[in-house]
Amino acid sequence: MRFAEITFFTDQVPQMCDFYRRLLGVEPVASSDKMTIFFLNDTKIFIHYRYLAHDGELPPEDHHAFLVEDVDLACQRMVEQGLTVEIPPQDFYWGRSAYLRDPDGRQIEITQKEK
Repeated sequence: MRFAEITFFTDQVPQMCDFYRRLLGVEPVASSDKMTIFFLNDTKIFIHYRYLAHDGELPPEDHHAFLVEDVDLACQRMVEQGLTVEIPPQDFYWGRSAYLRDPDGRQIEITQKEK
């Protein structure tokens, strides 16, 4: 498992883009009015507009993502260790992911390398 991504949801995508551009000293690899993506070494910093979630959509919450080889197996091991997976592994447009929360309620994504 390795740290892969930090995601920020905001109503101020252009301002956040400008802030992180100056902070990191790099240009985004992708940018629009609704999202910006930076890479710092192998870690993605994903800035996304805050939206109103509809039924079945993931909530627009800031979160951290960890990359694993097999998200299903990783979740099985987490459950065996007493952790609670809030959103079980499923396929999203960006790949296969699952979600849980840390003790402070922060959302944690477990995502899988593309096979």
